[in-house]
Amino acid sequence: MKRKLFLFTACGLLMLAQANAQSEATATTQPLMYQATATKINDLVHTKLEVAFDYDKSYMYGKAWITLQPHFYETDTLALDAKGMDIKKVAIVKGGATTPLKYEYDGWVLNIKLDKKYKGGEKYTVYIDYTAKPNDLKVKGSAAITDAKGLYFINPKGEEKDKPTQIWTQGETEANSVWCPTIDKPNQKTTDEISMTVPAKYVTLSNGLLISQKKNADGTRTDYWKMDLPHAPYLMFMGVGDYAVVKDKYGNKEVSYYVEKAYEPVARRIFGYTPEMMAFYKRITGVDYAWQKYSQIIGRDYVSGAMENTTATLHQESAQQDARELVDGNGWESTIAHELFHHWFGDLVTAESWSNLTVNESFANYSETLWDEYKHGKDAGDAQNYSDMRGYLQSNSEKKDLVRFYYADKEDMFDAVSYNKGGRILHMLRNYVGDSAFFKSLNNYLTTNKFKAAEAQNLRLAFEEVTGKDLNWYFNQWYYGAGHPKLNISYAYDDAAKQVTVSVKQTQDGDKVFRLPFAIDVYNGSAKVRYNVEMTEREQQFTFPYGKSKPELVNVDGDKILLCEKTDDKSLANFIHQYKFAGNYLDRREAIDACAKNADNTDAQALLKLAVNDRYFGLRNYALSKLKMDNTAIKDGFESTIANIAKTDKNTTVRAQAISLLAAYNKPEYKTLFEKSVTDSSYSVAGQALEALGKIDPAAALAKAQQLKAQPAKGKLMESISGVLIDAGSEADFDYVAGNFDKMPLSQAKMEMLQPLADYIAKVNNTALVKKGVDMIVEFRESIPAAYKSQLSPYINNMVLMGIAGKKKAQLAGANASAAQEQIDYIKSKAK
Repeated sequence: MKRKLFLFTACGLLMLAQANAQSEATATTQPLMYQATATKINDLVHTKLEVAFDYDKSYMYGKAWITLQPHFYETDTLALDAKGMDIKKVAIVKGGATTPLKYEYDGWVLNIKLDKKYKGGEKYTVYIDYTAKPNDLKVKGSAAITDAKGLYFINPKGEEKDKPTQIWTQGETEANSVWCPTIDKPNQKTTDEISMTVPAKYVTLSNGLLISQKKNADGTRTDYWKMDLPHAPYLMFMGVGDYAVVKDKYGNKEVSYYVEKAYEPVARRIFGYTPEMMAFYKRITGVDYAWQKYSQIIGRDYVSGAMENTTATLHQESAQQDARELVDGNGWESTIAHELFHHWFGDLVTAESWSNLTVNESFANYSETLWDEYKHGKDAGDAQNYSDMRGYLQSNSEKKDLVRFYYADKEDMFDAVSYNKGGRILHMLRNYVGDSAFFKSLNNYLTTNKFKAAEAQNLRLAFEEVTGKDLNWYFNQWYYGAGHPKLNISYAYDDAAKQVTVSVKQTQDGDKVFRLPFAIDVYNGSAKVRYNVEMTEREQQFTFPYGKSKPELVNVDGDKILLCEKTDDKSLANFIHQYKFAGNYLDRREAIDACAKNADNTDAQALLKLAVNDRYFGLRNYALSKLKMDNTAIKDGFESTIANIAKTDKNTTVRAQAISLLAAYNKPEYKTLFEKSVTDSSYSVAGQALEALGKIDPAAALAKAQQLKAQPAKGKLMESISGVLIDAGSEADFDYVAGNFDKMPLSQAKMEMLQPLADYIAKVNNTALVKKGVDMIVEFRESIPAAYKSQLSPYINNMVLMGIAGKKKAQLAGANASAAQEQIDYIKSKAK
């Protein structure tokens, strides 16, 4: 699963810090319990379902034939997870006949008394007739998975304009038992077959292959899907809706993309790398894609980012990008790679317990780095790796083990430790054992545990068998331990002895000392001598000779693979040399940071001019973002460079960044560039150009915005059009401004739009429009996941809503006093 996390910064870094502190405090006060791997009394063997959907009630009528066998010991009882169902009949099936069985049901678990004692391995089949009522079930989700009712009816009665009617399921962690009686544990495996009866106008998707379709006399159709390879119950899936199905191929296997019909022309641009990804993952693991087909489907109002249901991955609607969005790059490509790699790590070999979630999610997370490295170059892979490392370091999760046997709720495992930290630990392990051994070890793990459940110890054994190395120390330190090293690095040069001593000190809290193998590179010009060292003490010195002249750079962690925080006592000259000759993404990024902090230095300025033209667009963007326009030397010295980038850079996001900087010069001579760029095919370029135009000619920007609002717009352009119209403050634009806010998915961008929208509502006099705008803000507040609501609701109530009310008080002395008072009273009633 690719998590859908929201990093809101509405009140800036202070609020974020407070939110993190509160989250950490909450986490430490919740009781932690030992979470054992689920005991296997009975094993799932096969699941057969016949289902039909009631769109008026949001019910599913189901019949299930579940084949099981005792795991080892004989038993005459069966416990099935079955959440919130109406159970109509439970029976044993023998020779085509059914005999009722006694059972007890508490709304969560169906406890069945079997007709006899069955021995280990002896198969039997139970039949259950039931109704699933997902909307009646009271369950909670998490920050990563915001709901857990398993089966979702989206706009089932067609009452919401411009929203399709869909059905989709979300099983992870243990929510498929809302619509299918099962043993809902990750260490179970089952084959399955599902017959779905749906309105004939809709298409369906499930695991495995579509075997047959039958038209029914009542205008429905029954689709029969069959999955003949075993997978975990949480990976079972059903999807129904009015989709276009775009067909592709990997070898002789079907690859398909289920998208809303408006996105059919761009479906291949969104998902088209999928067959190449499948071939790449086969090449690096030595294991081919094991399943019958691969489909990807879009779900409206999806409760997370994406989910790796076997052969039928579900993506949230943000995956659907129009042609102009894709000009700026496919923002969903990493997620597509992530979910596909789960079909090796997670689906083919599944974590035996949520404590061991890392063997699913860290691999899927790291696959994003692997894919970027292969497809877009090493800089792109390193950038992805660094971004994920920062995500962990900023998560305030130093006290959590990667493999956690103690936690309050299984949903707690879906965090930056299981994902980001786990991926970085794999990156370090790859560097430690070497590429050949790393990928051969993955092959060993996958082939040894194929169609089984496994844990981190299985991974260790696979690596040890291939490498011949004892890796207990590595797994104890990184998998079964918490935290990360914090390093202080300093250098002492002895010209008389012609040697340099590198001091590395671990400064993290507590008494844990990390064992750290890494490389130290010593540079004279472009010539490099590498020393491989291993740190095993709290503070350690490493001494190296340097020949005739003092080295221009000593580069600790030469491959930039360590998961750590560090303070590195390099000089500015060292960092400049590092940019030019060390050359890794992070080497160059660190140098950009150092030069930005020394922006008055002419050498630093010269390096920054190199960096804004870096070979990798991500670092060009980063270097531009570090230019401070309030620094006269930077502003005067970089103008021509910025202007040239704004006109000529091949990457649209870099051009957009440069245009935003050009706006700071407030020069009419750039008006032509801004006006031309407003019509650029890139939303980013067009949006930044519109904002820039507004700074030198607000009237021209408003005229452009009025023209552009008649055309489809998304992303930065939509935000910029709304921003210009908000500044103008005309009530005539209310439907456009508020409608854009309403259509935005729950995101950081929508959070940032709150205050401008509130400022606009404060200018509006029409009471009905004010109430409509306030209701949208309230709806947004209520849609925030529970994990963030306690931090963000007070801000929305006190700063946003009551901020509008405060500005409305000035109208109480005017002709519109009565309406203003009504508006203030309404806002106060909503700010609770």
